[in-house]
Amino acid sequence: MIKDLFYFLIFPGMIFSVVMGGILSWSDRKITARVQFRKGPPFLQPFYDVGKLFYKETILPEHGARLTFLAAPVFALFSATLANVFILLPSIFPGSGFKGDLIVVFYLLAIPSLSYIIGSLASGNPLASLGASREIKLIMSYELTFILALSCIVIKSGMSLSISDIIAAQQEGGAFIGSVSGVLLFIVILFVIQAKLALVPFDMSEAETEIAHGVFIEYSGSAYAIIKMARYIMLFALPSLMVTLLMGGFRISGFGILWSVLKLVAVLLLITLIRNTNPRLRLDQAMRFFFIWMNLIAVIALGLSIIKL
Repeated sequence: MIKDLFYFLIFPGMIFSVVMGGILSWSDRKITARVQFRKGPPFLQPFYDVGKLFYKETILPEHGARLTFLAAPVFALFSATLANVFILLPSIFPGSGFKGDLIVVFYLLAIPSLSYIIGSLASGNPLASLGASREIKLIMSYELTFILALSCIVIKSGMSLSISDIIAAQQEGGAFIGSVSGVLLFIVILFVIQAKLALVPFDMSEAETEIAHGVFIEYSGSAYAIIKMARYIMLFALPSLMVTLLMGGFRISGFGILWSVLKLVAVLLLITLIRNTNPRLRLDQAMRFFFIWMNLIAVIALGLSIIKL
């Protein structure tokens, strides 16, 4: 029991994940600043942002469902933390995890977005409802692509739904990204991550210049601080999932630590460059992008995985 609480609350759970996510958030903002010829924030700025919000008043919507409104960020934080624990434990402690944990991670990674939708609808704000509507449609488009991509991973690992087995298969036969189907899957999952993180070009559910932060428009104070923590964790968990499923996982000994960090930073760099070199898509364009092009690439990768290419 104590060991499980340690995993969830400290390492590789909430505290560790928030710290790592905050560092990645700083890196993302720093790279963005350099691309735009700016200096960028200090190293601790992401943590200052969260700390400052905890000291501010949480203003509740007058005509909303207040309990649901406040519970939604908590569900997002807990599900993101659990997903990150299940992703990292098999790399830290080989052989840990359980059969089918890949399916559990898939569902846990979907809960934060669903929580934001429920919270925004509970606020009673029309702009939040518009953001929720956009988020629902975007989820319907990219989750199918994500399922197809994970199906390819399962085939390449010998029909295993265990993250430990997927890592072991790569250690034995080489990282999946070294194959043709692996490269295609890398492209597909990279754009799915972009959409799950609501980053440009898939940030239409927030769209500050159109709907004033959309799903988060009514959040403030400690409730918004919890949302920021959940988003930091997701910024760490999703690239970690990419490294785990396609790039051989993490190693926490010797040179493997540096190599693991470099793989994580490489994924973050691509995510940051994509959001800094593309305009925001319209919702119909984003849905068409996933339903047609990403699904097509995923199906091709599925076929190549079956014939072991």
